[in-house]
Amino acid sequence: MSDALKQTAARALALLDLTSLNDDDDAAAIAALCEHAVTPHGPVAAVCVWPRFVAQAVDALKGTGVRVAAVANFPDGLPDIESAVADSAAILDAGGNEVDVVFPYRSLMDGDETVGAELVQACRLICGGKARLKVIIESGELKDPVLIRRASEIALQAGADFIKTSTGKVPVNATPEAAEIMLTALKAHGTGGFKAAGGIRDTAAAGTYLSIADRIMGPGWASSETFRFGASGVLADLLAVLDGKGGVQAAEGY
Repeated sequence: MSDALKQTAARALALLDLTSLNDDDDAAAIAALCEHAVTPHGPVAAVCVWPRFVAQAVDALKGTGVRVAAVANFPDGLPDIESAVADSAAILDAGGNEVDVVFPYRSLMDGDETVGAELVQACRLICGGKARLKVIIESGELKDPVLIRRASEIALQAGADFIKTSTGKVPVNATPEAAEIMLTALKAHGTGGFKAAGGIRDTAAAGTYLSIADRIMGPGWASSETFRFGASGVLADLLAVLDGKGGVQAAEGY
């Protein structure tokens, strides 16, 4: 077990948004998620849940330093500003710290840049200084590098604190290629954070994204304030590496 791999695992653990967004999630599943969020090697950055579980997660994680995020306009990313704002308000009312809202990416694919900007602006207004706004652009569905770059720019200009690759609910989620485009847009914008979400299953894969961020943004840039992983499946591998037991590719679960 190399020291470099352990260092990568330690970095990634502190940047992890441990996520459960299954259709059959219940109180027991969220209790288990929150229990896993505080590991023998330290806490993850956040848990990410459906809005209806925010209050439970906030209560379970009180005093741990783990943030509570929840999704809005998820997963379809409809051009429905009123619904996205209602979801965001419900998350804040329940005590959530972060809102992960889906950008209306299909509208952008159809040539409409306005509704995406307006939706992000409206959610930004609700979040104010009370919660971090992370905007999911669904890069795997946008596909075209020009569209990925443009969605990133629109979201950032409209007030996103983070731009995030994916919902994890489509065939193609985070990719190094999308990360490169989004981080380049972020650097040009000057402020904000990046979240790679979906399909990151082991420490080596996490290291690939950290290397891209280190190269584009600088080696001291990535912290929980600027960089996240949305990948619950990677937790088992990170802990195995940190325990010195070797990596294991966790196909599902925590």
